[in-house]
Amino acid sequence: MKILAVCGMGIGTSVLLKSNAERAAQELGLDADVEVADIGTARGAAATADIVLTSGELAAELGDLSVPVVVIDNFVDGTEVRDKLAAAVNG
Repeated sequence: MKILAVCGMGIGTSVLLKSNAERAAQELGLDADVEVADIGTARGAAATADIVLTSGELAAELGDLSVPVVVIDNFVDGTEVRDKLAAAVNG
């Protein structure tokens, strides 16, 4: 499974989100590859992703994608990331 962590610049907060997403995937027993992207490259990168994790503001900028976009309110909250990732995976 490929998870895309998206932030405005693809440097700071997406790396934090990536770390929490990797930890969450491990806790959920998922075989996941988590990659980071900035908002400018996210639409193209999402074409090969299974799930996109991002903020509500950036989710609106991404528009409609062919994969689930999961809005994370607090990138630092590992429990939120895990719970929302689990919900997305389990449909």
